[in-house]
Amino acid sequence: MKLKLDIDPDIAAMMAAEVAAGERAVTAAMREAGTGLKTAWRLQITGAGLGPRLANSIRSQNFPRSGESLDAAALVWSKAPVIVGAHDTGPLIRSKDGFWLAIPLPAAGKSLRGGRITPGEWERRRGLRLRFVYRRTGPSLLVAEGRLNTKGQAVVSRSKTGRGKVTAPIFLLVPQVKLPKRLDLARDADRALDSVPGLIVANWVEGKVD
Repeated sequence: MKLKLDIDPDIAAMMAAEVAAGERAVTAAMREAGTGLKTAWRLQITGAGLGPRLANSIRSQNFPRSGESLDAAALVWSKAPVIVGAHDTGPLIRSKDGFWLAIPLPAAGKSLRGGRITPGEWERRRGLRLRFVYRRTGPSLLVAEGRLNTKGQAVVSRSKTGRGKVTAPIFLLVPQVKLPKRLDLARDADRALDSVPGLIVANWVEGKVD
């Protein structure tokens, strides 16, 4: 006994059209979810006061890069994962050598390399020696003898009489710092993931209407 199955060309065309509609819907849904998550993370970062530069480190990429697929995906990531991750988890930071963390005060100024200046860089640039001051209550200090310029930063005093010379606190010394958790990236990621089925349906229906 032999069975012969002939598929009506119209049915085959309908099936192909349905697959194509699904590919368009899934690809569009993942693109929307990825873009939405990127936007949400950027808004979180700027809303936390971490600045647009760090917010713009959030990037997204759609796969496939061209064309449409039922296996479409979106990747959202940061080009500064260590910094973003630290604000997302709120880690406990300790000194690498087991001693002190030096936190620059306003009189320290900024590093030429960006970010926080270190005691070593500060001494090299200012030409002043830092002196350790132990305090029983509160953080200990690194201080320097000099004067404060118009920016409030400690510099070498040129006065022969000692006029304007001060002992300026340059760094706070603490054994560890608990970085506050300022972001909740998982919250937005979960929302983006939950939105995918609805986005697929919406794009599929929209495709059929068109």
